[in-house]
Amino acid sequence: MTIAEILRRKGTQVISVAPHEGALAVAAVLAEHRIGAVLVRDATGAVRGIVSERDFIRALAAEGGEALLGMDAARLMTRVLHTVTPRTSVVEALGMMTDRRVRHLPVLAEDGSLAGLVSIGDLVKHRIVEIEHEAEELRSYVAQAG
Repeated sequence: MTIAEILRRKGTQVISVAPHEGALAVAAVLAEHRIGAVLVRDATGAVRGIVSERDFIRALAAEGGEALLGMDAARLMTRVLHTVTPRTSVVEALGMMTDRRVRHLPVLAEDGSLAGLVSIGDLVKHRIVEIEHEAEELRSYVAQAG
């Protein structure tokens, strides 16, 4: 199973914010959409980074609450992005998330354009369904063989 199949089921809509948007506005977007991260995209649509709940916690711990409130997305964001392509396997993507300790992976098309965003929840949900299906096939096989 590949990331492309996950995106076919979940959709390719990606919530994003502009680099100049303030911390409260970013937090409001996360809360409104009930998501854990949002991409930061410039006026051309190019991805510049990602702001996650972890970025808020790190900024709060390092700078304090008042300073956090004065930050914009460009200052809050993580600039180093770990990405996958639609052809990346779900198992490989889960491994990347585990190894790199991230919960969200932007999906880049072959031409480098943004094709979607997957979360660890998306991938785990898919793996559970896949494993349940395999178990049911095994039960059916054993029942027919016996």
